[in-house]
Amino acid sequence: MGFAGCCCSSLSSSSSSLARNSLAFFTKSQYLFLTSRTITFTRTNSIITNLHHDRLLHYPSSLHHRDCTSFYKKSSHLSTVAISAKVRDESSSNKTDVVLSKKMQKKLRFEAPENKFKFNLEMCSRHGDLIESLRLYDDAKIQGIKITQHHYNMLLYLCSSGVDVKGEGDTSEENVSKLGLERGFEIYKQMNIDKIEPNEATFTSVARLAAKMEDPEMAFDLIKKMMSYEIVPKLRSYGPALYGFCKKGEADRAYEVDAHMVDSGVIAEESELAALLQVSSNVGRGEKVYELLHRLRSSVRQVVESTAEIVEEWFKSDKSIYVGKENWDVREVKNGVVKGGGGWHGIGWLGKGKWNVVRTEMNEDGVCRTCGEKLVCIDIDPLETKNFATSLSNLAGKREVKAEFNKFQEWLRLNGPFDAVIDGANIGLLKARDLNFAQLNRVANRIREMSPSKKLPLIILHSRRVYGGPAEKQINKKLIEGWKKSGALYATPVGSNDDWYWLYAAVSCNSLLVTNDEMRDHLFQLLGTNFFPRWKDKHQVRLSVSSEKGLTFHMPPPYSIVIQESEGGSWHVPTVTGDDIENPRQWVCATRASASVAPPSTKGSTPSTKGSNISLAEKTLRKLKLSDSRS
Repeated sequence: MGFAGCCCSSLSSSSSSLARNSLAFFTKSQYLFLTSRTITFTRTNSIITNLHHDRLLHYPSSLHHRDCTSFYKKSSHLSTVAISAKVRDESSSNKTDVVLSKKMQKKLRFEAPENKFKFNLEMCSRHGDLIESLRLYDDAKIQGIKITQHHYNMLLYLCSSGVDVKGEGDTSEENVSKLGLERGFEIYKQMNIDKIEPNEATFTSVARLAAKMEDPEMAFDLIKKMMSYEIVPKLRSYGPALYGFCKKGEADRAYEVDAHMVDSGVIAEESELAALLQVSSNVGRGEKVYELLHRLRSSVRQVVESTAEIVEEWFKSDKSIYVGKENWDVREVKNGVVKGGGGWHGIGWLGKGKWNVVRTEMNEDGVCRTCGEKLVCIDIDPLETKNFATSLSNLAGKREVKAEFNKFQEWLRLNGPFDAVIDGANIGLLKARDLNFAQLNRVANRIREMSPSKKLPLIILHSRRVYGGPAEKQINKKLIEGWKKSGALYATPVGSNDDWYWLYAAVSCNSLLVTNDEMRDHLFQLLGTNFFPRWKDKHQVRLSVSSEKGLTFHMPPPYSIVIQESEGGSWHVPTVTGDDIENPRQWVCATRASASVAPPSTKGSTPSTKGSNISLAEKTLRKLKLSDSRS
């Protein structure tokens, strides 16, 4: 008997052995197919045809029955995937029933034309391949594949974006951009014909197409049309119209877009404000420049280099010379300063004449090294701090296990307040591979020496830092136990983000926060750009470590790092260049040449600070000293 016949005979007489050995099937040919399918067999003399095979093994048909049986018993290890089979009664249908595995079902779903189209289009969107995406779109239309809102939005995005040039033929950047414009509007028209509901992404992409055509009017009309669909525009939706009008020098139309943003509750960021500042400066709208500088002051605080250059251009321009009041009420200015909390008055440009514009630095006391103007420390309303602590608690309660965070709040109420809070992991890992408990202890002791209450600061550490790893060393165990006994250590629970804990503790205690964390990630973006940056400037203590100086504390400066307008009409605009640790921060200093103030004797030199670094820190700490009721 041939090999196939032998095996089929064994199959008839020993179905249980078949299932146990997971043998798929055989044919009368010289080939054995081992498959990853789950297949149901029937007793039949017909040839069972395999739909798919993973391996192809060749065996001669002259094998004896004994050899076949031996192979049959060992066959299971030849298949990469276990195969189940059952034998039906001879009276059952001769048809082979194929039950597809989940893996094969998934593969077949992927092979469906509409799913392949979606996947390939997403790859084009990810890699910026406009030409291939248009080819896919054209093929989909021919094949009758249903094109959804998501598909249309990806196509419009690619047509409107500055995409990478891919493909063959004439694919210069200019030609691809032109192709994107032509096909983009065609696709948008087809979307309307197909009665596909547009969304914010749709209108934004088409507005960008309009901007490429240098048609900001169309882009603005699309925003208004978006509103008619009851779709709330985003900041990105306004960009094409706003930047388009600014680029064309149409200041009044740009102001209309800006007003529409305000009415829609959309807050402009530095890029939008800088564009408005540029067009206002170019057309000589001094009152708008003044307004925009204050908007930058309240929302941005420190400006990037490109914005700083626009500010300098305005103050150096001839138009700025003639803008301003020659006579003003000094008391009105002082009242404006008090009302605003310090650092600005909002009365308008003071004086006339040419401006002296230079890049400069501040000394440790906040005195400008160029004009001698002393910057102020802008007050924070205690009610603002209280409200911020409440909002912080609410945010943390949504993102942390509420019971655990409530437990921490109760612990803080019983053990606090603290003059300072330490981000334990950040400070302990400073210039260290593993958590340096000795370094953390030195920082805590130095802070206690500076503290008005001479109390240890609160150290926040994640529980995994307190139990296991370096914490298991005997010397570190003693430090941890000492902090616990003093009520100065809180271990945040497993699965928590300790950032919420140390930030809430510092805000609610109105204390200093010792960390080098720049607090720029998503968590801190949730806190907004109004109060939190002001609080951070006045409360964050940063550290540097060097072999020569050891630990150096960088206390909050005695002035606010924000755009400031003096009572005499001069301006100081901080940039993001420099960090006041390794490199001094750069400021734009603008003063009227006719009203420049003679700098004090400290000009050009760093004023001496009596005592050590600790004395300076203690002075800052005393400014933030808690009320008598908390002492």
